[in-house]
Amino acid sequence: MRINVVSDVHGRVDALATAADGADALICLGDLLLFVDYADHRHGIFPDLFGPEAARQYIELRTAQRFDEARAMSARLWAGLNGDPAMHVEAAASRQYAELFAALPTPSYLTYGNVDIPRMWDAHLRPGQHVLDGERVELGGWSFGFVGGGLRSPYRTPYEIDDDAYAAKVAAVGEVDVLCAHIPPAVPELLFDTVAQRMERGSEALLDMVRRTQPRYVLFGHVHQPLARRLRIGRSECINVGHFRATGTPHVLAW
Repeated sequence: MRINVVSDVHGRVDALATAADGADALICLGDLLLFVDYADHRHGIFPDLFGPEAARQYIELRTAQRFDEARAMSARLWAGLNGDPAMHVEAAASRQYAELFAALPTPSYLTYGNVDIPRMWDAHLRPGQHVLDGERVELGGWSFGFVGGGLRSPYRTPYEIDDDAYAAKVAAVGEVDVLCAHIPPAVPELLFDTVAQRMERGSEALLDMVRRTQPRYVLFGHVHQPLARRLRIGRSECINVGHFRATGTPHVLAW
């Protein structure tokens, strides 16, 4: 059995179409949408609406963790648009989702990332594309549990939830062979982004579940340039499957 695993797709439609080549199925750990590309400010919903120069300034403010200034700048830009800002974002997101789900191989098993908009997925799902969040599935005789979304942060991305709600989803998954999430367990080496030079948020509930149940693997993304891409917690191997937008290459899990 071979499963290819991706995370942090962020609009990479071209590579997504071949992400399951040679595999029995594809797992996607979320962040399908591209709101703004920190590596290339010309791409994403934000520059499409406001232009690449505005995106460059916005990225600089957020990278410097000047979040209040970034929000103030964003508010001024949104105020200059005709109509409801949410309408513009959802129209752009819908266009991205239509392309992404059309390219997504089947069978595929997906959960949400912190920049995704869960309520928009149903309109774009196709046969053979399965969404799981706080749920589990059996593949090739192994049990896989899925926990989507992120935790509250200064970035205020669309699918951030409270710690208690997130922990409830982890508990609902329970003991599995492979624990799949968008964000990592709360281990500093897995959370520190070496390029952004900041700690991202990880889950204490995930970490506790790993310590107690010892799944074979813990798979996640979210941190694009982590200090450690993999480490062991007891018998469990924790693996950041990579920033798919940048690499275009899936992580391969075979047994």
